[in-house]
Amino acid sequence: MEGDLVSDQLLQVLVEGFDPEKLEEERKDWQEVIAAYQNKTILQADLIGIESKLGEPCGVVQVGNIRGYIPLEHSGCEKLSDLRNLIGTKVAMMVLNYDRENDVFTASRKDALERMAEITWSRLKEGQVVIAVVRNVMEKILVVDIGGISVRIPASEIDYAWIDDLRDEFKIGDHLKVRVMEVDKENQKVTLSAKALKPNPYPDCTKRYVKGGEYAGKVTGVEDYGVFVNLEPGVDALVPHMRFERLRKGDRVILRVYDVNAKKERIYGKIVRKL
Repeated sequence: MEGDLVSDQLLQVLVEGFDPEKLEEERKDWQEVIAAYQNKTILQADLIGIESKLGEPCGVVQVGNIRGYIPLEHSGCEKLSDLRNLIGTKVAMMVLNYDRENDVFTASRKDALERMAEITWSRLKEGQVVIAVVRNVMEKILVVDIGGISVRIPASEIDYAWIDDLRDEFKIGDHLKVRVMEVDKENQKVTLSAKALKPNPYPDCTKRYVKGGEYAGKVTGVEDYGVFVNLEPGVDALVPHMRFERLRKGDRVILRVYDVNAKKERIYGKIVRKL
């Protein structure tokens, strides 16, 4: 009958390169998108780029073979640069509308984050161990997401060791386990620590370093106020600059220990020479 759909079997004969599995994949992709729209559920997909639509920058997502757009105002990002930082990572979204004829849909990451945050706040408790996903990395601050809630973690709460630049250690999309240290639901503030899940090298490490002893170490940071020298995982001594030699991160040195303070978790000393 005219207007009837041609069967997949006939298409295989009439159309060169026809693959019925691709049609089935597309049907399943649309089922996923439409179900998410009807049930107001959250989808997750890779943010593959940014395009301008109707004069507004939009994040581009891909659900199987179907392309979706997240307008900047619905992205949950304050600036375009924040959205750009998410390219190549998986993002959450809720479908706002769809156009099956043109194989496209629009979505809101902002709505998804708000829904996720609502659920997370209802369950969040001090002492919990949760998975955090890195959403931005600065020199001394890690911005992570824990179920729709954005939290800033200072470098001092990442590890016992001195971290000179978090950008050398983490990238957007990385996962890490953190402990919930404090929850203020009234003011919607959360304190997280990755360091709290790691063994404290003190006071055990103090047995391995004695006053007057000299030990090999590696420079892990150079600041105006001194030099950080790593002696073992999690143990860094802050010492004065050398008078006649300028040190760089990564240099090997010999450190002479002046004092070991287990209570303050500090090792004091002086760099004898560069190796």
